[in-house]
Amino acid sequence: MVFKFLNRLEDPNDNPLLGPTIWALRSGGMWQKSCVKSFFYNSVHFLAFIFVVSQYIELWIIRNNLVMAMRNLSLTMLSTVCVVKACNLVFYQNVWKKIFEYVSETERSQLAIKDEAVSNIIFDYIKYARCVTYFYWCLVTATVFTVILAPVFIYWSSSTYRESIRNGTEPYPEIMSSWIPFDRTRGFGFCVASFYQIYACFYGGTVVANFDSTAIVIMTFFTGQLKVLSVNCERLFGDGNEVVNYDEAVKRIKECHMHHLYLVKFSSVLNSLLSPVMFLYVIICSLMICASAVQLTMEDTGNMQRIWIAEYLIALIAQLFLYCWHSNAVLSQSNQVDDAVYLSAWWSQNVRIRRSLLLLGGQLRKTIAFTAGPFTMLNMATFVAILKGSYSYYTLLAKKEN
Repeated sequence: MVFKFLNRLEDPNDNPLLGPTIWALRSGGMWQKSCVKSFFYNSVHFLAFIFVVSQYIELWIIRNNLVMAMRNLSLTMLSTVCVVKACNLVFYQNVWKKIFEYVSETERSQLAIKDEAVSNIIFDYIKYARCVTYFYWCLVTATVFTVILAPVFIYWSSSTYRESIRNGTEPYPEIMSSWIPFDRTRGFGFCVASFYQIYACFYGGTVVANFDSTAIVIMTFFTGQLKVLSVNCERLFGDGNEVVNYDEAVKRIKECHMHHLYLVKFSSVLNSLLSPVMFLYVIICSLMICASAVQLTMEDTGNMQRIWIAEYLIALIAQLFLYCWHSNAVLSQSNQVDDAVYLSAWWSQNVRIRRSLLLLGGQLRKTIAFTAGPFTMLNMATFVAILKGSYSYYTLLAKKEN
């Protein structure tokens, strides 16, 4: 049943790579067409924005309680990033569509040629993208249900806590810390707050799964296409024994040049969409990892809370790792693509072709890189630096607590 459902998401004729991605964006309200649906989805987005505002209000109210403030901060920062990602997908939908059209059109034209080497590269990175996408969807789903069910596990894990709730000395455990204009610790107020928080959890999970998987899949596309470009550059003149006339050689060089030119162009467009979001996420992720680590080591943190925080922390690190890993892969492949020019049978061509080949090599030296704002590149070095920075913040807070 699961495999049948996943097969229904495929769109091999129009969108070989982006079939599941486009389905997810449409289902999540990020890919809007009709006015009626757009109004409904935008209302959902607006309610999520109001929820984030209520989280900040609650954070201000409980600012003097370190334990409660830390727990609030961990989820409030993540909710903020979710809203920013949703706004990015909705407000810049036309720009995202242009990138999608380029990705699908490029793959369709390459697969239509039926070049075995190129087709194998495309099918390989499509298969890899599917594995990463479905794994990430499962990770986000597990995180969402962990956050929602954590209060239930906390309630049932301690008989003392249950007795405190019954005699009124302790409030019911809440899913997320947010402010509402009436008592949320008992009765009707608790039910309303719980439903609103459950909605916010599912909304946040949908946005994170859609935005992150979309970005990672497109990064995978750029890595795969750079490999295709490398293969085409190596085969510019065959094995040296193939007779390639001047016009044909110029045509092949021009095709490689235009291929790389469009990759650079659309990677810059993608980076303009991702960079502000990733800048915010890198800063917030450092704080969230630090806050989660502090909560794990607090003495008054229960075992079930520790399990919830550990799962949440793993999801945070995995999310950041996937971005940095795939961005680093694009950068690494981009730095290697110009080597393919000199692996070709350039020595079999005349001086005029060699000059054109040098120009192509110069073009291919332009690297494709993704950034997190204007200050840092998105790569594995940044990932390690963030973990180190989070550990430094944690040690400072731990010393202050002691």
